[in-house]
Amino acid sequence: MSISFAVGRERVRFAGRTDVGRVRDHNEDNLLIPDEFPIAVVSDGMGGHASGEVASKITVDVIGNFYKRTGLEKARTWPFRVPQLEIEKNRMITAIKLANSEIFETAAADDAKKGMGCTVESIFFDQGRFYIGHVGDSRVYRVRDGALQQLTEDHSLLNDWKRMKDMSGDEIRNFPHRNVVVRALGLSERVYVDVIVEEYKVDDIYLLCSDGLNDMLDDAQILEIIEKRKKRLDGACEALVDAANEAGGKDNITALLAHVLES
Repeated sequence: MSISFAVGRERVRFAGRTDVGRVRDHNEDNLLIPDEFPIAVVSDGMGGHASGEVASKITVDVIGNFYKRTGLEKARTWPFRVPQLEIEKNRMITAIKLANSEIFETAAADDAKKGMGCTVESIFFDQGRFYIGHVGDSRVYRVRDGALQQLTEDHSLLNDWKRMKDMSGDEIRNFPHRNVVVRALGLSERVYVDVIVEEYKVDDIYLLCSDGLNDMLDDAQILEIIEKRKKRLDGACEALVDAANEAGGKDNITALLAHVLES
């Protein structure tokens, strides 16, 4: 099932799916498919013993509720009006920081949840632009004009090493700490949020996914599946998850797609 929203002169259709995979015994991923505003979220939990699931659920709930609450507020025009772009950037940052605070405080109050955290990928569409909020090693990709582009940069130990050293393909594949994240929600009282703002185009498709998807499928496979099934967005999400499972399903798998369409 998918859902669409009017955004300016266009519409954005959303669909998503999450799956436990073939190795893990429970799913620590969570996702938010919008029901009132064009805001979507994917969060990959970590911490074990279901704590990661708690952290990722807090994240999607806090961000979704914050956007619903602030979406009903009237814009302030006195003594001056802040440009809409800055308002929406700050709105995204604030939503994610609120989620970070709630995770951190929840963990501090319960020893069983100590050390829990999660990644977050959030995207909001408004007035011809998209706003991405990003923390961790989950990813946002864009399909435009038949090409797949990764928009976010992994906050991972592997990515830090790649910046410092010219690593071969084998070194990257065999890196012993490839799943270690260096930035995530819930690890400290404060978190730095990457925000990406660009204009969208009709027929753009945005993929938010946990690393259980992109660790199993390469860019060419992801692109082929999306392009082949983009007319039925929920089917594309299902096909992405199924393909990741067929490739091994070593982690929880989440895929959320947003397709910009003519009204």
